[in-house]
Amino acid sequence: MPQTDLHQRREYIVDGFILAIDQGTTSSRAILFDRKRQVVGVGQKEFAQHYPASGWVEHDPEEIWETVVATVREALRKGRCRAEDVAAIGITNQRETVVIWDKASGKPIHNAIVWQDRRTAQICVKLKKQGLEPKFTRKTGLLLDPYFSGTKIAWMLDKVKGARKRAEKGELLAGTIDSFLIWRLTGGKVHATDATNASRTLVYNIEKNEWDSELLRILGIPASLLPQVKDCADDYGATDEKLFGAAIPILGVAGDQQAATIGQACFQPGMMKSTYGTGCFALLNTGRDLVRSKNRLLTTIAYRLDGQTTYALEGSIFIAGAAVQWLRDGLRIVKRADETGPLARQADPAQSVYLVPAFVGLGAPHWDAEARGAIYGLTRNTGPAEFARAALESVAYQTRDLLDAMHKDWKSNGADTVLRVDGGMVASDWTMQRLADMLDAPVDRPTILETTALGAAWLAGSKAGVWPGMKEFAKSWALDQRFKPEMDDATRAAKLKGWRDAVRRTLSTESGGARRA
Repeated sequence: MPQTDLHQRREYIVDGFILAIDQGTTSSRAILFDRKRQVVGVGQKEFAQHYPASGWVEHDPEEIWETVVATVREALRKGRCRAEDVAAIGITNQRETVVIWDKASGKPIHNAIVWQDRRTAQICVKLKKQGLEPKFTRKTGLLLDPYFSGTKIAWMLDKVKGARKRAEKGELLAGTIDSFLIWRLTGGKVHATDATNASRTLVYNIEKNEWDSELLRILGIPASLLPQVKDCADDYGATDEKLFGAAIPILGVAGDQQAATIGQACFQPGMMKSTYGTGCFALLNTGRDLVRSKNRLLTTIAYRLDGQTTYALEGSIFIAGAAVQWLRDGLRIVKRADETGPLARQADPAQSVYLVPAFVGLGAPHWDAEARGAIYGLTRNTGPAEFARAALESVAYQTRDLLDAMHKDWKSNGADTVLRVDGGMVASDWTMQRLADMLDAPVDRPTILETTALGAAWLAGSKAGVWPGMKEFAKSWALDQRFKPEMDDATRAAKLKGWRDAVRRTLSTESGGARRA
């Protein structure tokens, strides 16, 4: 059925279900929303993390694909919904993680290299020594760091046998996870991405909104590999009807942090959200202004709708919830993540234990790929409770570092700051209170915590005409609880001083730290 006919048929759907695919770092999820934007079906499946060398992180793209298909089917089944009753699909995904696949077969040539992966650190160092970082930053808003997709693509082209020759012949395609899923979902008919995911590749000019030929040449990436870049709410084709029983239009795509920004209805300049999942990512909407950070933050695309680009300042923390996973799976201090908050409450207030969770380096505002995690202030009395508190407090301290940098870049005295939060960690009242205390600012937790999926769903639902426009959607945002600062200024200042000293000690010698951690 032609795509236009498919959309016309959808206009007559009474139920108007919207399906969000949320492909994350540790699991794939599918969330089915009804017309009233209520969740009626959820599917979730974890997948394996592969660590082939120190600092390397990979995913099997085939396993990701299998979990996505399985969770979509599960969500439809739980929601008692047929595929033909779904008006549209919205996709949100772990950003920067990249795949290269065979154009003919659709099979990956290598495991996906994950955003956390640090294998291209030396490529970045080499480019920095050539004086190229200012050029990349000016064009992309990003820094030369292994975090981003571009150097990962270059690595695969150089290290996978025959990959570069095949790429130059036009036999391969590359993209972030959304592109790979769109290609698979549409049966190889559509190779596309959205502006937010493109803006995280290190080769996309965010001012001109196009792939940058000069940066592609520097990294040795053929332009033929890359997907077409579309608006966040746009026509991305339709699913192969063999997958779910009927063809479903794909009408929305955004990287996970931008999707959460949309789901939090942070549509006005100055609004800020922070998502606490595996990592922590804070975005400050700067509107049509492309604000170039002087404090080692990222300038990125918040969303692009109807051809109009809205920009943001972003601070990226690599380890947030992953520190709790380390307590659970590595140290076995807790059996479940939700035990961490109650355990932290029991910590000895006289002990000043600091965890700098640089397990895969430090992100903003330090950007030290060589730093490694460290713990300071241990005594004979230090036990599980102090470790739990240090892990949770590290998230609050790192967020404070981001907020301070944002206030320097964005004209604000900080008094009007209100942070909207989401992600798995925000369910912990203790963590959210400590976050408010360290920020010396209110922290707002919404009633709907599925903000990432909600943002993707809104993009698709509004495009399909079954969900409201931006203004009405923003009015529906509802507060669950506001956490207000309770800590006195002297205590806060002492704790922050201790944290900054711990970070200074942890930074690698390449970054000017006191020593190599």
